[in-house]
Amino acid sequence: MSIILWIVQILLALAFLGAGVMKAAQPYETMAARLPWVEDYAPGMVRLIGLLEILGAVGLVLPAALGIWPALTPLAASGLAIIMVLATVHHARRRESGQMVFTLVLLALLLFVAWGRFSLAPL
Repeated sequence: MSIILWIVQILLALAFLGAGVMKAAQPYETMAARLPWVEDYAPGMVRLIGLLEILGAVGLVLPAALGIWPALTPLAASGLAIIMVLATVHHARRRESGQMVFTLVLLALLLFVAWGRFSLAPL
């Protein structure tokens, strides 16, 4: 089970790192053209979401890999899960079903990692 959790953690970390860097580094106008939901938020909020996604991605892997405060790994998964709940609600309000499905899949994987690292295969 630990190997499966590691694989999911690494894939999620890569996904959130990519998304977070995009939100934190790209110009607001570029993001707004590619991601319509961005227009609902101030540039600073989008940057904050990106920063939180980057920190969550790091938290999914580094504490467990380095053995330094490994309890942060399931907490990072839980924090990112909260972000995905909020993203799902936002996409539901905008009636973006495709985005909702994607955020729900990420949410399920994050909850699997949190549950797995809290109880099934703790670090």
